[in-house]
Amino acid sequence: MANTFKNKTFDGSNVSANTDMIPYTAPSSTTTVVIGLTIANTTSSQITVDIKLDAQTNIFLAKNLPIPAGSSFEYMAGNKIILQAGHSIKIQSDTANSADTCLSFMEIT
Repeated sequence: MANTFKNKTFDGSNVSANTDMIPYTAPSSTTTVVIGLTIANTTSSQITVDIKLDAQTNIFLAKNLPIPAGSSFEYMAGNKIILQAGHSIKIQSDTANSADTCLSFMEIT
């Protein structure tokens, strides 16, 4: 088995309010360990975001999370999330064009 560290970014500067941003979906034949998730508010006002795990059903990892203007939020804080093939992380902001995301992970193939 190969272990590969990677990151994916999602530029939220052209995304409508309340629209899912999907920075990463685990490929087939791959297990993924999410080790970092940072969301940056790129606006001059507070935004509220939801973080969801789509693992054949959507569940909230965080709901109505406030992020002050010009700030970022690190969701993981030392925890891990395991994604199986086809599972996704989804981010949704209540404000258009407001949230950039960086997801750090290790793929096990």
